[in-house]
Amino acid sequence: MPWRSNPSPDGWKTAVAEHGTGRQETAELRRLRRRIDALDRRIVELLNERAELALEVGRAKSAAGRQAVRDLDREREVLLRVSMANTGPTPQADLLAVYRRLMSVARTLERGERDGPAGAHPPA
Repeated sequence: MPWRSNPSPDGWKTAVAEHGTGRQETAELRRLRRRIDALDRRIVELLNERAELALEVGRAKSAAGRQAVRDLDREREVLLRVSMANTGPTPQADLLAVYRRLMSVARTLERGERDGPAGAHPPA
């Protein structure tokens, strides 16, 4: 299935699939996909905002003399709060996997900032 990328009016790249079926997508399907695209843009913004805050947390920990990047108690708190906030339909295990990955990325960013730009960093 070939893919091409077309810029939308707001600059967001929309992937357009050319299906061999020759069927056009319905107006409802286009509307729903536009809503998903808008949510994806918001999610990316929020993920980057979260990452910036995680970097600030890392700086605050360094300033307080804390050597450890990982805080298992805090991670457990986050996972518990996320679990309690989940009303579905996303399965709990999948949501927790996403958050574990977010925290891993935050640790990697924090280590990178502490260690400086030189070299690769081990996975968090």
